[in-house]
Amino acid sequence: MSLTTTTATTEGTPLQRADALLQQMTIDEKALQLTSTMPIGLFGVDGLLESQATKVLGNGIGHISALGMFGHKSPAKTASTVNEIQHFLVERTRLGIPAIFHNEALNGVLAPDFTVFPTAIGLAASWNPDAVEEMADLIRRQMRSVGLLQALAPVMDVARDARWGRVHETYGEDPYLASAFSVAFTKGLQGTDLLEGVIATAKHFLGYAMTEGGQNMAATQVTARELREVYARPFAAAIQLAGLASVMNSYSEIDGIPVGASEAILTGLLRDELGFEGTVVSDYTTVPMLHTRQKVAKDVAEAGVLALKAGLDVELPAAVGYGALLADQVRAGAVSEDILDTSVRRVLRDKFALGLFERPYVDEDPIVLAEIAPQGAELAQQLASESLTLLKNEDAVLPLSRSIQRIAIVGPHADEVGFAFPGYTYPVGLGMLGAMMMGGDGNMAGLDAMGGEFPPEAMAAAGAEFGPAFAVSPEEYIRQHYGSISLAEAVRALVPDAEVTVVPGCGVLDSEPQDIDAAVTAASNADVVIAAFGGRGGWFFGANTEGEGSDSAEIDLPRNQRTLLAAVAATGTPVVGVLSTGRPMALTEALPSLSALIHAYYGGQQGTRAIANALFGIENPGGKLPYSMPRHTGQVPIYAGQHNGSGYRRTESDMHKGYRDLPATPLFAFGHGLSYTTFAYSDVTLSDTTVDSSGSIEISVTVENTGTVRGDEVVQLYFSDTATGLARPAQELVGFRRVSLEPGAAKTVTFAVKLDQLAYLGVDGSTWIVEPGPIDVLVGSASDDIRAHERFEVTGPTVTVGRSRSFLSESRLG
Repeated sequence: MSLTTTTATTEGTPLQRADALLQQMTIDEKALQLTSTMPIGLFGVDGLLESQATKVLGNGIGHISALGMFGHKSPAKTASTVNEIQHFLVERTRLGIPAIFHNEALNGVLAPDFTVFPTAIGLAASWNPDAVEEMADLIRRQMRSVGLLQALAPVMDVARDARWGRVHETYGEDPYLASAFSVAFTKGLQGTDLLEGVIATAKHFLGYAMTEGGQNMAATQVTARELREVYARPFAAAIQLAGLASVMNSYSEIDGIPVGASEAILTGLLRDELGFEGTVVSDYTTVPMLHTRQKVAKDVAEAGVLALKAGLDVELPAAVGYGALLADQVRAGAVSEDILDTSVRRVLRDKFALGLFERPYVDEDPIVLAEIAPQGAELAQQLASESLTLLKNEDAVLPLSRSIQRIAIVGPHADEVGFAFPGYTYPVGLGMLGAMMMGGDGNMAGLDAMGGEFPPEAMAAAGAEFGPAFAVSPEEYIRQHYGSISLAEAVRALVPDAEVTVVPGCGVLDSEPQDIDAAVTAASNADVVIAAFGGRGGWFFGANTEGEGSDSAEIDLPRNQRTLLAAVAATGTPVVGVLSTGRPMALTEALPSLSALIHAYYGGQQGTRAIANALFGIENPGGKLPYSMPRHTGQVPIYAGQHNGSGYRRTESDMHKGYRDLPATPLFAFGHGLSYTTFAYSDVTLSDTTVDSSGSIEISVTVENTGTVRGDEVVQLYFSDTATGLARPAQELVGFRRVSLEPGAAKTVTFAVKLDQLAYLGVDGSTWIVEPGPIDVLVGSASDDIRAHERFEVTGPTVTVGRSRSFLSESRLG
C-alpha cells in the first residue's frame, strides 16, 4: 500500500506533510524526486513499456517533462497518458508519490489543439495586464484538465538588446511593464490556491537577456546594482504580489560563475534578498552543461553537486547529474543529506499543495476535453487586436475604405499563416521535434542531448504518433488545427467585391526565392499596396530571423525585403506596411517607402484577422511599443530608462549629444503608438506638492477623445528622480492605464503611487532607500510624447525599505 492513505501524509500543511513523508524516504528515493524524465521514452505502440517504466520510475520521480510538446496527442490522449504514468507511480512504487507534469505555456498550452495567443511581446504591447491575467486563468484550467500542473512560464527577463533572439518571449525593455505582466500572468495561472492552480515558473533568473554580444547563453554583462534594480524587479514583484512558486535558472554566467552553480544568485539573491520560498528548477540540460559547455566541473557528478549546493532543486528534463549519481555523491560525503532534504522537501510540498496525493488522476472524457482545449479564441483575437501598434500614418491613409477597388498584397507574410506562430508555440515545436528525432542539423543536437533513454520501441511508437502531423506541411497543419487564415484571406473576407492580387515578391531571408518584378506589376495596377513583411520566429532549427538559438549581429530588416518595399513604393501607389516580428528591427531605410505602418508582432492563431480588422477600421489600433526601436544596430542597447547623461538622455549642457552619423534617439520610442483618433490631456493635478518619504501621492489627469471614432489610449505616468551620488534613469515608468473612449468622451485617470515603489539601492549598494528631494511628474502618450509636467517634493528623512516594498501603483477611472 502506498503512503497516500496514511495519517502521515493526510494531515497538516503541505510543508508538514512533506516533512512527514521525507522521514520515510531512502537517499535514492529522495534523489529521484529532484529529477525528471522525457515521456517519449516510456511508451511503446501498446502503451507504457513495463520494463522501461520500472527502470526509470521504479523508485519514484519528481517531474515528467513537457508531455504536451513531446507527443502528438489529443487532449483526451494527453490525459490518459498522464493517468497511465500516475497509476504506475501511485500503485507500483513503494511510496506511491505522484509526479508533477510540467509543460511550456508562454502564450497558450504547448500541446496539440490548445489555443495559441499572441506571443509575450505582443501581449505586452496591449498594455492590458488584466486581459493577460484572464488568459493565464484559462491556461490554468486547460492545463489542469489534462493533468499538467506546472507551467514553464512566464519569461520575466527584461529585454534591452535587440540582437538577442528571444525578445519575443519577454514583456519588453521596461522593468515596471515587465513586472505588471509577470504579476498578472502568475496570478492568473496559480489562482488563489494551488489546489486548483498551476505552478508558474519564472524564467530566466537572472539577467539572461543582457549578455555579451546579445548572444543566447553568453555571459551576463550588468552591474550588481542594475541586476537588482532592473532585472530582478519582475521576479521580486511576482514573489511579493503573486506568491510565485517556481523559478528557472539562466544558462548564463554572472561574474564568472554559471547561474546554475551560483549560490550567490540562486540562494543569496533569490532567497535571502528577494524572499523566494518556492522551488528552483533547471533550464533544460543546465547541469550537464556545467561540465560540457562552461567547464566548471570535472564531470557531471561534480556538476550535480555544484548545482544542488547552489540552490538548484530540480534537474530538468532528465537525470544526468542528479538522480542515482547524486545519491552516490551524498553517500560519498560530497554533499550533505541535509542539503538534499531541503530540495526534496520543496518538491514534496509542491505536490501536496497541488492536491496531487488526493487527486493524482484526471477525467479522460474526450468530449469535455475537446471543448476545453480550444476555448479562448475570442480572447486571443482581442489580445491580438489590442497589441497592434500604429507606428506611422501619413495623411491618414489608414483606415482603408471597404469600397476600395484594387488591392495588391505583397511581402513574405502576404499569404502565409505560419509567420504568426513563433518559437514556444506547438506548430514550431512540432517542427523542432521532428528535426531532433531525425538528428537534424540545427542549433541543437538530437533527442539524446536532452538526456534520458529512448529505446527503439519507444522511438517507433513516437514515429507512428507523429507520422500524420509530419505528413502535412506546417502551413496546412496550422490551418487544420487552429482555423487560422492568411492576411490575404482575411482581407478578401472583409472586402469581397475588391480585386485582391497577392504576389509575395520575396521571402523572409535574402537566400529565399524572389520575384520583385511581379510585385511591382501588381502594385502598379492597385489603388493601395498592403506590404506584409518582417521576421520569422523559430526554435533552434530552420531559416529564422529570431528565436531561441537565432541571435543576430545585424538587426536591419533583411535586404531583399527592403528592396521589395522600395520597388513597390516607386510605383507611386500608397504602401501600407504590416510588420510582424518579435524583436526590434531597424527600419530606417525601409520607413520612407511606407505611407503607414502597423506593428503586429506575432499574433497567434487569430492574428491575421485582427490585422485585417485594423487595416479597414473595424478596430482602431491602440497598442503601444513595449520596446524602443533603434535606427541602427550600433545603438543597441537603447531603452527609455537610460540614465541622465547617458545614451540619448543627454542634457543641453552636455557637449557629447549623440553619434557623428545619426541621431542618438530611437526611431520609435518606448510607449509609442498612434490611433485613428486623437486624444487631449488636461487637468493634471497632484494630491500634494510635498510628500513625506514614507508616504504616497495621487496624480490625476483627464483624457478626452477629440476625434471622430472610438479609440483606446494608454495613459503613461513617468517619474524623474535624482539621488545623492547616484545616476538615475532620466524617466521611470511608474504607472499606466488603458482607457477606451467614444468620440467626445472623457475620463479622469487617477494613479496612487507609494513612494517606496521608487526605492533604489543607496551608494552602499545593499540598502534600498527613499531620499528627500524633488521628483518630476511626466504624463503622456509615450515616453517621448509627454503632455503634462508637474513636480513635487519628497520631505522628511531618508528611509530604508525592505523586500515587501511596493512594486506597482494603482489606478482608477473617474
